[in-house]
Amino acid sequence: MKKILVASAIFCSGIIANAQNFNGSIEFTNANTKDTTKNVYYVKDKIVKLDNYDKKNGGISGSFIFDFNTNVIRWVNPKRKVWGTSKSETPPIVLGTCEVTKGATKKIQNLNCTEYVVKNKEENTIITYWITTEKFTFFAQMIKLWNRKDKQSIYYAKIDGLPEGSMPLLSEEKHINDAKMISRLEVTKINKTAPDDASLQVPAGYNKFDQ
Repeated sequence: MKKILVASAIFCSGIIANAQNFNGSIEFTNANTKDTTKNVYYVKDKIVKLDNYDKKNGGISGSFIFDFNTNVIRWVNPKRKVWGTSKSETPPIVLGTCEVTKGATKKIQNLNCTEYVVKNKEENTIITYWITTEKFTFFAQMIKLWNRKDKQSIYYAKIDGLPEGSMPLLSEEKHINDAKMISRLEVTKINKTAPDDASLQVPAGYNKFDQ
């Protein structure tokens, strides 16, 4: 009987943990020196779909589907109606040392956020992150699986000790010497309505592209 009770407790705790994880959609903008684009994360359990929107026509220009059950990334091209699998990138070596400092707090999208500043003098780069801890467990999984080469992702990984579920709601990359803005990511809307399963899959009728 004791073993049954322990097993039941573990099972129930797993259900509670999953229930606390974020399911829904997160809209954000990605701005650089040339352009600003709209993007949306759709999250349900262990599947995340990232839609990139075309600035000119407002339609979806491309998508990535992250499957944490299989650790597979799929890309989707709606214009050509094809899809394929992506390999995890190998990030470049970071020159010099990244210094991390923890700062003030403020609310973004009505969520408490803490400021973390990552500074690298040799790379002439400073990135300020405003990070919340609201059970966004998908974000750390996605960053690790994707392993992108952009400095926003690389420097974020230099912040040690972040609580589980952490995610930046605003981040700004600048040059140290002239404070010139290089890139800016900002969450503009959070919706806690879970997407349907079909919307997180490759659409029917799309052909697989084999490289």
